Amino acid sequence: MAVINVTEAAAYEVKDMLEKNDMADGYLKLKVQGGGCTGLTYGMSAENEPADNDECLEFHGLKVLVDKGDKPVLEGTTIDFKQSLMGGGFQIDNPNAIASCGCGSSFRTAKVAGTPEDC
Repeated sequence: MAVINVTEAAAYEVKDMLEKNDMADGYLKLKVQGGGCTGLTYGMSAENEPADNDECLEFHGLKVLVDKGDKPVLEGTTIDFKQSLMGGGFQIDNPNAIASCGCGSSFRTAKVAGTPEDC
């Protein structure tokens, strides 16, 4: 079983973004960084190639990179894309997150608290 799951809607959206930025063969990199009100934040970026410590996964034709050091924090996470009348956005559902900040941009897990910042 893969560390994370990317829905078809999210994969389609990312592939479209990569193509619009002349990176049709690129990767989506999902990472966990310290910071935010609660201690950890998610980062997503477009990459041309994997780094040495990246695990490469594929969902609906989208190549996704996850740093092997982030796997315990991301285990079971689902990335989705929801469209609404107010626009669209990515949603990250992480079953390991035990707390998140009021603005919803940071989290912590039972094992990894990160380094909170003033909000």
